[in-house]
Amino acid sequence: MTEDQWESETLPEPQPSTAGSKRGRIGAGLTAGLLLSAAVVGGAAGAVVSHFTPAKSSPSSSLTIKQSNLSPGPALINGNSIPAIVKKVLPKVVSVDATGTLSYASGNPFGIGNGAPGEQFKSAGTGMVISPNGLVLTNNHVIAGATNVAVTLDGQTKALPADVVGTDPSHDMALLKIVNPPKGLDAVTFGNSSALVPGDAVVAIGNALGLSAGSPTVTSGIVSALGRQVTADIPNTNQTETLINMIQTDAAINPGNSGGPLVDSSGNVVGMNTATAGTTSEGTQAQNIGFAIPASEIESELPILEKGGTTGSPGAYIGVEVEDNSPVLAQEYGFAVQTGAVVIVVEPGSPASSAGLVPGDVIISLAGKPVTSATSLGAIESSLKQGETVGITAYEGSRKITVSLTLGIKPAP
Repeated sequence: MTEDQWESETLPEPQPSTAGSKRGRIGAGLTAGLLLSAAVVGGAAGAVVSHFTPAKSSPSSSLTIKQSNLSPGPALINGNSIPAIVKKVLPKVVSVDATGTLSYASGNPFGIGNGAPGEQFKSAGTGMVISPNGLVLTNNHVIAGATNVAVTLDGQTKALPADVVGTDPSHDMALLKIVNPPKGLDAVTFGNSSALVPGDAVVAIGNALGLSAGSPTVTSGIVSALGRQVTADIPNTNQTETLINMIQTDAAINPGNSGGPLVDSSGNVVGMNTATAGTTSEGTQAQNIGFAIPASEIESELPILEKGGTTGSPGAYIGVEVEDNSPVLAQEYGFAVQTGAVVIVVEPGSPASSAGLVPGDVIISLAGKPVTSATSLGAIESSLKQGETVGITAYEGSRKITVSLTLGIKPAP
């Protein structure tokens, strides 16, 4: 039983520079990774609960305790109970299971076995029914690299085979088609994600932790922020993606939730749950920070996905893995600056390698635009086109360098 997650990883140590320059060892930091092949390794731990019953007022006490006769009831959102909202949406949510064969050596510490090429992987996620004829929307990273895909309807235990109709890795979306869809399928209704404001109530539904296909988990919260940008690894493909204009929510989004709906107080889908934050470069564990793709973006992509095949611009390719620079890292490793993107890995044969970049360099500018973090580097990279020759400025130790590189094309997942 496996699932996808946006999780922090222990970063690889910088590779030795081919130019022979000596770099300090960079330890664990923040690299967001969508790890599909993550096994559920434990269950819920028991808790010791102490039951406290307050004493009523005694003649010698001046304390008056207020007690209500009202019975507990369901949480309300905009006058609607969460159970009512969930009941409306659950029949339109499916669990997604995918299997395939790794085509590269995975360094994923949560992967099955050692992640060697040719090894089988399994992953689990969530999907939304978008048409009565069995079309299902999910995240591309849920089914990336898979050769077999199946879905399980709410309240069912039998998995139904599904075909991949179309994918858009650049927007992390995929459209599936149930091979023999049952009659009576109902499709989700999309809401107005453009009208969301921070503080709006939302409910997340999905196959959290892959606990039980056909029995989704429900969490609730609010919209925490809008317009967020996140960068992550695409599991089982050895590629990365940068997603923009994401909805941030504090509704718990766990591994396995990817591809599931984020719904508003009317039960309409305003987003597709995609990722959750892990650990910062300073080692602080993120809490209650999840991200969803807005419904407005989904609706614009669906007609393209329905045409089939892989769509979306693959984007430009530099060929580096980076992490956020910070005052802590700068002090520890003697960097000349406290912001920017620290190079952790340089892909062999990549534009970055040809330009002479090495692990330990701190990138501060790309194509004339300032780089303040790993995320900003990914955003600039995604806005460029393959074949362009651009300048990249970095600190090599205390020496500031500017080199030119010709952007390649990001290898297809």
